[in-house]
Amino acid sequence: MSAEAAAVDPERRLAVAYAPERARGALLALWRLDATLADVVRTTTEPTIGRMRLTWWYDALLALDDGPPPAEPLLAAFADILPERGIPPARLTPLIDGWEALLDPLPLKPDAIDDYARGRGAGQFRAAAALIGVDPPEAIDAAGRLWALVDLAFHISDPVTAERAIAAARAVAGQVPRRWPPALRALGLLTVLARRDARAGLARRPRRGAPGRVLRGLWHAMSGV
Repeated sequence: MSAEAAAVDPERRLAVAYAPERARGALLALWRLDATLADVVRTTTEPTIGRMRLTWWYDALLALDDGPPPAEPLLAAFADILPERGIPPARLTPLIDGWEALLDPLPLKPDAIDDYARGRGAGQFRAAAALIGVDPPEAIDAAGRLWALVDLAFHISDPVTAERAIAAARAVAGQVPRRWPPALRALGLLTVLARRDARAGLARRPRRGAPGRVLRGLWHAMSGV
């Protein structure tokens, strides 16, 4: 397993297998970026320092437009990937805005949770569709928000924030696509499992990579639903 694959959760690694082969390395790089930003937030004890660290990533990504990347393997990867697909580095910066919202004091207010979901979730799904080479359907924003909200609900330590996130996920679940085209089934898999987790609620913590979830993913890969 590559270092990039090892850095992301098992269900996103599984989802990569359902993406077009030409896009798999790019998707892993995107999800490696997301995992890196998560580490910044998780290891930050002083919000000001956390914002400075996120700003470094913001500036470093935008600088890819102007010259060679710094000596950072992930940025070097994007320096190759983005021009090849005609994608501006700014397409990735919403992820940073989304993660920055989690540096607000706990419990997070609904506006901060929404900013997080739009940046990390909708922004990431739109970036993923661009890397795959597909014009995203309008409902992809709702799918990304659903996925990000469920992920937050099951990983945040604050129970009030978790309840707010799962309630927001349930509110947006009805807006997500029910059927996904073959090229976007990597994102569809994540959405299908997130909708299932939102329905079950916080009392039933998902076991990422469990056999039942893998089988559900296989059915999605074949049927698109």
